[in-house]
Amino acid sequence: MKKVLFVCLGNICRSPLGEAIFNHKADSLAMIADSAGTAAYHVGEKPDHRSIEVARKHGVPIKHKARKFIAEDFNRFDYVLAMDEHNFEDMKALTAGSTEHLFLLRAFDPKSNGDLNVPDPYYGGPEGFENVFQMVSRSVDELIKYIESQK
Repeated sequence: MKKVLFVCLGNICRSPLGEAIFNHKADSLAMIADSAGTAAYHVGEKPDHRSIEVARKHGVPIKHKARKFIAEDFNRFDYVLAMDEHNFEDMKALTAGSTEHLFLLRAFDPKSNGDLNVPDPYYGGPEGFENVFQMVSRSVDELIKYIESQK
């Protein structure tokens, strides 16, 4: 079973969407995802209601309680996906070893055009959450193909 971890800042918007989309798409595969945040702002909270709504709109179930990313997560997960460069660097600083399984999620997005950051939709409206959903969904499709090719 391959384990995948999606990581953003507060673990209530972007990374829970990554976790939910991945688990929905990889349902019949030997893969499972979780998510975390590099900050402890929302530990124990449910995802932002707008993340829940956009997931529901697309038929993706989302259940999660926010938690903080810890260095041991590098040992517990086969792939760690950062939602943006800032979180990537924060996680990279926590590892004393190899970062070969640490990626920017949008590195898998065929429409990234070199922009590897998933923007934080927290301070915007529903259109920002829809945009993030689409980016993450495309990226997850390619991530699953990548993981399968590594077998």
